[in-house]
Amino acid sequence: MESANLIKDLRNKTGAGFLDCKNALSETNNNLDEAIEYLRKKGLAKASKKSSREANEGAVGIYSNDKIITIIKVNSETDFAAKSDTFLNFIDQLGNLVIKNNNLNMNREDLMNLNFEDNSVSDYFKSMIAKIGENLVLNELLIFPNQNNNFSFYIHNSYRNNIGKIVSFILYKTDDNKDEIKNLSKNLCMHVAAMKPESIDIYDLDTKIIDNEKKIQKELILSSGKPEKIAEKILDGKMNKFYSEVTLLNQKYILDQEKSVKEIIKNFSDDYNYEITSFQIVTL
Repeated sequence: MESANLIKDLRNKTGAGFLDCKNALSETNNNLDEAIEYLRKKGLAKASKKSSREANEGAVGIYSNDKIITIIKVNSETDFAAKSDTFLNFIDQLGNLVIKNNNLNMNREDLMNLNFEDNSVSDYFKSMIAKIGENLVLNELLIFPNQNNNFSFYIHNSYRNNIGKIVSFILYKTDDNKDEIKNLSKNLCMHVAAMKPESIDIYDLDTKIIDNEKKIQKELILSSGKPEKIAEKILDGKMNKFYSEVTLLNQKYILDQEKSVKEIIKNFSDDYNYEITSFQIVTL
Protein backbone atom coordinates (compact mmCIF):
# COMPACT_ATOMS: atom_id res chain seq x y z
CA MET A 1 0.00 0.00 0.00
CA GLU A 2 1.33 3.48 -0.87
CA SER A 3 2.38 5.69 2.04
CA ALA A 4 -0.41 8.21 1.40
CA ASN A 5 -3.02 5.44 1.58
CA LEU A 6 -1.42 4.03 4.74
CA ILE A 7 -1.59 7.44 6.41
CA LYS A 8 -5.24 7.83 5.37
CA ASP A 9 -6.08 4.35 6.69
CA LEU A 10 -4.28 5.03 9.99
CA ARG A 11 -6.09 8.36 10.42
CA ASN A 12 -9.45 6.65 9.82
CA LYS A 13 -8.68 3.96 12.40
CA THR A 14 -7.25 6.22 15.13
CA GLY A 15 -8.51 9.77 14.61
CA ALA A 16 -4.92 11.01 14.98
CA GLY A 17 -3.52 13.91 12.95
CA PHE A 18 -1.70 13.64 9.62
CA LEU A 19 1.80 14.34 10.95
CA ASP A 20 1.32 12.04 13.96
CA CYS A 21 0.23 9.21 11.66
CA LYS A 22 3.11 9.85 9.28
CA ASN A 23 5.60 9.76 12.17
CA ALA A 24 4.02 6.62 13.66
CA LEU A 25 4.32 4.75 10.36
CA SER A 26 7.92 5.92 10.00
CA GLU A 27 8.75 4.65 13.49
CA THR A 28 7.14 1.25 12.84
CA ASN A 29 8.37 0.62 9.29
CA ASN A 30 4.85 1.11 7.89
CA ASN A 31 3.34 -1.66 10.05
CA LEU A 32 -0.27 -0.51 10.49
CA ASP A 33 -1.05 -2.51 13.66
CA GLU A 34 2.19 -1.42 15.34
CA ALA A 35 1.53 2.18 14.31
CA ILE A 36 -1.90 2.07 15.98
CA GLU A 37 -0.33 0.83 19.22
CA TYR A 38 2.47 3.43 18.91
CA LEU A 39 -0.12 6.23 18.72
CA ARG A 40 -2.07 4.81 21.65
CA LYS A 41 1.02 4.72 23.82
CA LYS A 42 1.64 8.36 22.95
CA GLY A 43 -1.93 9.17 23.95
CA LEU A 44 -2.74 10.24 20.40
CA ALA A 45 -5.33 7.60 19.51
CA LYS A 46 -8.38 5.95 21.00
CA ALA A 47 -8.71 2.19 21.44
CA SER A 48 -9.27 0.68 18.03
CA LYS A 49 -11.65 -2.28 18.07
CA LYS A 50 -11.15 -4.86 15.44
CA SER A 51 -8.90 -2.39 13.58
CA SER A 52 -7.76 -4.94 11.02
CA ARG A 53 -11.23 -5.35 9.52
CA GLU A 54 -11.33 -3.80 6.02
CA ALA A 55 -14.26 -1.55 5.08
CA ASN A 56 -15.55 -2.89 1.75
CA GLU A 57 -18.85 -2.35 0.01
CA GLY A 58 -21.49 -5.09 -0.06
CA ALA A 59 -24.15 -6.32 2.34
CA VAL A 60 -24.85 -8.66 5.24
CA GLY A 61 -27.89 -10.97 5.42
CA ILE A 62 -29.43 -13.15 8.14
CA TYR A 63 -31.51 -16.32 7.56
CA SER A 64 -33.06 -18.99 9.78
CA ASN A 65 -35.20 -22.09 9.98
CA ASP A 66 -36.18 -24.20 12.99
CA LYS A 67 -32.68 -25.73 13.19
CA ILE A 68 -30.07 -23.14 12.29
CA ILE A 69 -29.45 -19.41 11.92
CA THR A 70 -26.88 -18.08 9.49
CA ILE A 71 -25.30 -14.70 8.80
CA ILE A 72 -23.67 -14.14 5.41
CA LYS A 73 -21.49 -11.24 4.32
CA VAL A 74 -20.73 -10.72 0.63
CA ASN A 75 -18.54 -7.88 -0.58
CA SER A 76 -18.86 -5.99 -3.83
CA GLU A 77 -16.73 -3.21 -5.28
CA THR A 78 -19.37 -0.47 -5.15
CA ASP A 79 -22.34 0.53 -3.03
CA PHE A 80 -24.34 0.91 -6.24
CA ALA A 81 -24.02 -2.82 -6.94
CA ALA A 82 -24.76 -3.74 -3.30
CA LYS A 83 -28.14 -2.00 -3.44
CA SER A 84 -29.26 -3.73 -6.64
CA ASP A 85 -31.96 -6.40 -6.63
CA THR A 86 -29.59 -8.65 -8.57
CA PHE A 87 -27.02 -8.56 -5.76
CA LEU A 88 -29.59 -8.79 -2.94
CA ASN A 89 -31.33 -11.74 -4.61
CA PHE A 90 -27.91 -13.38 -4.89
CA ILE A 91 -27.34 -13.08 -1.11
CA ASP A 92 -30.85 -14.44 -0.49
CA GLN A 93 -30.10 -17.45 -2.67
CA LEU A 94 -26.91 -18.15 -0.70
CA GLY A 95 -28.62 -17.74 2.68
CA ASN A 96 -31.49 -20.01 1.76
CA LEU A 97 -29.07 -22.60 0.43
CA VAL A 98 -27.20 -22.66 3.75
CA ILE A 99 -30.29 -23.15 5.91
CA LYS A 100 -31.63 -25.76 3.51
CA ASN A 101 -28.49 -27.84 4.17
CA ASN A 102 -28.84 -27.57 7.99
CA ASN A 103 -25.11 -28.05 8.51
CA LEU A 104 -23.79 -26.32 11.64
CA ASN A 105 -20.20 -27.08 10.64
CA MET A 106 -20.34 -25.64 7.14
CA ASN A 107 -17.55 -23.19 6.32
CA ARG A 108 -17.05 -20.85 3.39
CA GLU A 109 -15.19 -23.44 1.34
CA ASP A 110 -17.97 -25.98 1.93
CA LEU A 111 -20.55 -23.48 0.73
CA MET A 112 -18.59 -22.66 -2.42
CA ASN A 113 -18.44 -26.38 -3.25
CA LEU A 114 -22.19 -27.02 -2.80
CA ASN A 115 -24.28 -27.92 -5.82
CA PHE A 116 -26.42 -25.12 -7.21
CA GLU A 117 -28.53 -25.42 -10.37
CA ASP A 118 -26.43 -28.27 -11.82
CA ASN A 119 -23.19 -26.43 -11.05
CA SER A 120 -21.36 -25.31 -7.90
CA VAL A 121 -21.85 -22.18 -5.81
CA SER A 122 -18.35 -21.21 -6.96
CA ASP A 123 -19.62 -21.26 -10.54
CA TYR A 124 -22.64 -19.25 -9.42
CA PHE A 125 -20.26 -16.60 -8.06
CA LYS A 126 -18.44 -16.47 -11.39
CA SER A 127 -21.67 -16.00 -13.31
CA MET A 128 -22.78 -13.22 -10.92
CA ILE A 129 -19.41 -11.49 -11.24
CA ALA A 130 -19.89 -11.47 -15.00
CA LYS A 131 -23.50 -10.28 -14.68
CA ILE A 132 -22.87 -7.48 -12.17
CA GLY A 133 -19.49 -6.52 -13.61
CA GLU A 134 -17.73 -6.39 -10.25
CA ASN A 135 -15.66 -8.73 -8.15
CA LEU A 136 -17.77 -10.44 -5.46
CA VAL A 137 -16.29 -12.10 -2.36
CA LEU A 138 -17.90 -14.36 0.24
CA ASN A 139 -16.29 -12.63 3.20
CA GLU A 140 -18.05 -14.20 6.17
CA LEU A 141 -20.29 -17.17 6.99
CA LEU A 142 -21.53 -17.71 10.55
CA ILE A 143 -23.90 -20.51 11.60
CA PHE A 144 -25.63 -20.98 14.98
CA PRO A 145 -28.06 -23.57 16.35
CA ASN A 146 -31.63 -22.29 16.60
CA GLN A 147 -32.68 -23.24 20.14
CA ASN A 148 -36.43 -22.77 20.69
CA ASN A 149 -36.42 -19.73 18.38
CA ASN A 150 -34.84 -17.68 21.18
CA PHE A 151 -32.93 -15.22 19.04
CA SER A 152 -33.34 -11.69 17.83
CA PHE A 153 -31.63 -9.50 15.24
CA TYR A 154 -31.45 -5.92 14.08
CA ILE A 155 -30.59 -4.58 10.62
CA HIS A 156 -28.89 -1.19 10.36
CA ASN A 157 -28.92 0.70 7.05
CA SER A 158 -31.26 -1.95 5.68
CA TYR A 159 -31.76 -2.82 2.02
CA ARG A 160 -34.35 -5.47 2.92
CA ASN A 161 -35.84 -6.60 6.22
CA ASN A 162 -33.07 -9.19 6.57
CA ILE A 163 -30.20 -7.52 4.66
CA GLY A 164 -28.24 -4.36 5.33
CA LYS A 165 -24.88 -2.79 6.15
CA ILE A 166 -24.86 -4.14 9.73
CA VAL A 167 -26.50 -7.18 11.30
CA SER A 168 -26.47 -7.50 15.08
CA PHE A 169 -27.79 -10.68 16.64
CA ILE A 170 -28.29 -12.23 20.08
CA LEU A 171 -29.12 -15.70 21.35
CA TYR A 172 -30.86 -15.85 24.71
CA LYS A 173 -32.49 -18.13 27.26
CA THR A 174 -35.89 -17.46 28.81
CA ASP A 175 -38.69 -19.31 30.57
CA ASP A 176 -41.32 -17.40 28.59
CA ASN A 177 -40.57 -15.89 25.20
CA LYS A 178 -43.45 -13.42 25.42
CA ASP A 179 -43.69 -10.11 23.53
CA GLU A 180 -42.05 -8.22 26.39
CA ILE A 181 -38.98 -10.45 26.11
CA LYS A 182 -38.92 -10.17 22.32
CA ASN A 183 -39.03 -6.37 22.54
CA LEU A 184 -36.20 -6.35 25.07
CA SER A 185 -34.12 -8.63 22.86
CA LYS A 186 -34.72 -6.44 19.80
CA ASN A 187 -33.64 -3.37 21.75
CA LEU A 188 -30.52 -5.18 22.96
CA CYS A 189 -29.66 -5.98 19.34
CA MET A 190 -29.93 -2.27 18.57
CA HIS A 191 -27.64 -1.60 21.51
CA VAL A 192 -25.08 -4.11 20.21
CA ALA A 193 -25.14 -2.48 16.76
CA ALA A 194 -24.56 0.96 18.27
CA MET A 195 -22.03 0.11 20.99
CA LYS A 196 -20.17 -2.83 19.40
CA PRO A 197 -19.12 -4.66 22.59
CA GLU A 198 -16.22 -7.11 22.49
CA SER A 199 -17.72 -9.66 24.92
CA ILE A 200 -20.75 -10.27 27.14
CA ASP A 201 -18.89 -9.68 30.42
CA ILE A 202 -15.37 -9.23 31.79
CA TYR A 203 -14.88 -12.95 32.39
CA ASP A 204 -15.12 -13.80 28.69
CA LEU A 205 -13.10 -10.85 27.38
CA ASP A 206 -9.95 -12.00 25.61
CA THR A 207 -7.06 -11.88 28.11
CA LYS A 208 -4.77 -10.56 25.38
CA ILE A 209 -7.04 -7.53 25.00
CA ILE A 210 -7.01 -6.98 28.78
CA ASP A 211 -3.23 -7.36 29.10
CA ASN A 212 -2.57 -5.05 26.17
CA GLU A 213 -4.92 -2.38 27.52
CA LYS A 214 -3.30 -2.55 30.98
CA LYS A 215 0.12 -2.15 29.39
CA ILE A 216 -0.92 0.87 27.36
CA GLN A 217 -2.78 2.57 30.20
CA LYS A 218 0.05 2.03 32.67
CA GLU A 219 2.58 3.50 30.27
CA LEU A 220 0.33 6.53 29.79
CA ILE A 221 -0.04 7.00 33.56
CA LEU A 222 3.68 6.63 34.29
CA SER A 223 4.59 8.95 31.41
CA SER A 224 2.47 11.65 33.08
CA GLY A 225 4.83 11.56 36.07
CA LYS A 226 2.71 9.56 38.55
CA PRO A 227 4.65 7.29 40.98
CA GLU A 228 4.25 3.50 40.73
CA LYS A 229 1.98 3.07 43.80
CA ILE A 230 -0.43 5.76 42.69
CA ALA A 231 -0.27 4.48 39.11
CA GLU A 232 -1.65 1.10 40.21
CA LYS A 233 -4.69 2.74 41.83
CA ILE A 234 -5.30 4.93 38.81
CA LEU A 235 -4.92 1.88 36.58
CA ASP A 236 -7.80 0.12 38.38
CA GLY A 237 -10.08 3.04 37.59
CA LYS A 238 -8.90 3.18 33.97
CA MET A 239 -9.55 -0.54 33.51
CA ASN A 240 -13.02 -0.34 35.06
CA LYS A 241 -13.83 2.43 32.59
CA PHE A 242 -12.43 0.24 29.78
CA TYR A 243 -14.61 -2.70 30.84
CA SER A 244 -17.67 -0.44 30.88
CA GLU A 245 -16.93 0.46 27.27
CA VAL A 246 -16.18 -2.97 25.76
CA THR A 247 -18.31 -5.51 27.70
CA LEU A 248 -22.01 -5.69 26.89
CA LEU A 249 -23.40 -6.12 30.41
CA ASN A 250 -21.32 -3.25 31.79
CA GLN A 251 -22.09 -0.75 29.05
CA LYS A 252 -24.58 2.07 29.59
CA TYR A 253 -27.85 1.05 27.96
CA ILE A 254 -28.48 3.20 24.89
CA LEU A 255 -32.19 3.63 25.74
CA ASP A 256 -31.53 4.53 29.40
CA GLN A 257 -28.10 6.03 30.03
CA GLU A 258 -28.70 6.01 33.80
CA LYS A 259 -28.50 2.21 33.86
CA SER A 260 -26.15 -0.48 32.64
CA VAL A 261 -27.32 -3.30 30.39
CA LYS A 262 -26.85 -5.64 33.37
CA GLU A 263 -29.28 -3.54 35.43
CA ILE A 264 -31.83 -3.47 32.61
CA ILE A 265 -31.68 -7.25 32.21
CA LYS A 266 -31.91 -7.97 35.95
CA ASN A 267 -35.67 -7.36 36.18
CA PHE A 268 -36.30 -9.74 33.32
CA SER A 269 -33.84 -12.27 34.72
CA ASP A 270 -35.73 -12.41 38.00
CA ASP A 271 -39.14 -12.82 36.35
CA TYR A 272 -38.31 -14.89 33.27
CA ASN A 273 -34.83 -16.35 33.87
CA TYR A 274 -33.67 -14.21 30.95
CA GLU A 275 -30.01 -14.50 29.95
CA ILE A 276 -28.00 -13.53 26.87
CA THR A 277 -25.93 -16.56 25.87
CA SER A 278 -24.12 -15.05 22.91
CA PHE A 279 -24.16 -12.11 20.51
CA GLN A 280 -22.66 -11.25 17.17
CA ILE A 281 -22.27 -8.16 15.04
CA VAL A 282 -21.26 -8.33 11.39
CA THR A 283 -20.53 -5.08 9.62
CA LEU A 284 -18.94 -3.90 6.40
